[in-house]
Amino acid sequence: MTPEIPADQLPTTEEEWRMRLTPEQFAVTRQGATEPPFSGGYVHTKEDGTFRCVACGAELFSSETKYESGSGWPSFWEPTADERVKTVVDTSHGMVRTEVRCARCDSHLGHVFEDGPQPTGLRYCINSAALNLESSD
Repeated sequence: MTPEIPADQLPTTEEEWRMRLTPEQFAVTRQGATEPPFSGGYVHTKEDGTFRCVACGAELFSSETKYESGSGWPSFWEPTADERVKTVVDTSHGMVRTEVRCARCDSHLGHVFEDGPQPTGLRYCINSAALNLESSD
């Protein structure tokens, strides 16, 4: 588990982030990379708990809102609180998407789409490499 880092101790440079994260975590969270579909460690997990930002430890998603979307990435229909994530327009790869970032440390998490289940109709499609699961066991 990644404990939440106190705000005054968050890394401030890319080199500090690089030292804190694995190469895959750094590529995803700091450089906006995407892990290949169906390759992440949390795609098929059914374990109960809280999904936290791998970079800063902020609480992001609950297993109660995780569902099988068939997309190849862990999918959630809402964050634990709206203020936990922020969204920005992403025009990379020749398309317009809505990128999801950790509101606390600005790490890239994935994207959100409007084709999810009710009650929100949203699909937060999140990279496993951007998450740590804190088990509720």
